[in-house]
Amino acid sequence: MRFKAIICAALLLAAGPARAEPLVVFAAASLKEPMDALAAEFGDAVVSYGGSGVLARQAMAGAPADVIVLAHPQWMDALGDRAQDRVDLLGNRLVLIGAEGPPVPLTPEGIAAALGEGRLAMGLTQAVPAGQYGAEALRNLDLWDGVADQLAEVDSVRAALVLVARGEAPLGITYATDAHADPNVAIRAEFPATSHAPIIYPAARLSDAPRAADFLALLTGPIGREVFETAGFIALNAP
Repeated sequence: MRFKAIICAALLLAAGPARAEPLVVFAAASLKEPMDALAAEFGDAVVSYGGSGVLARQAMAGAPADVIVLAHPQWMDALGDRAQDRVDLLGNRLVLIGAEGPPVPLTPEGIAAALGEGRLAMGLTQAVPAGQYGAEALRNLDLWDGVADQLAEVDSVRAALVLVARGEAPLGITYATDAHADPNVAIRAEFPATSHAPIIYPAARLSDAPRAADFLALLTGPIGREVFETAGFIALNAP
């Protein structure tokens, strides 16, 4: 028995200390490039991207995420007390994208001429923040009735970007940062900030792991601000 105990102890020592599980981050799809860079900077984080509504529902259902960054305050509100140390992290701009070309007037006639018989790609108007902001802007600018039957609603803003980049939709509604992330699309118009609610990306930690607080500090600190601003986001927590 003593010999077996010695062997077991030797095997445990040879294996070394157990590696900690990586930090799990849920992030809105539009954050992919800067969040990938920050996860690499942190060194031990795995980021899962998707539509904010989907991510929020997964978190509410108990998905094991340590930090979450969404693209609409409504979905962070839905998490209630689970969202700890919540902060308004970023802002963005809402744009109309298409192939390279002249500006598209944000009028019924201008949109109809640019859209033709094609589809307007945008996130789900009831779940994806860019789709929610987009629907609000279209209604406030009296454009909704003219495009409602030509929408191609998809599960994330990046999916809308892909449809336009591939030429499968002549126009799409995304954030300005998405348009800058793909050389195959151009900004054809920018929606007035007054046509929709302020675009705010809230961030929070969902676990009590010390590394969750560390990652949130990275996002809100000087390195995070620099990375996000380089990607075109508006840092709301700038000193």
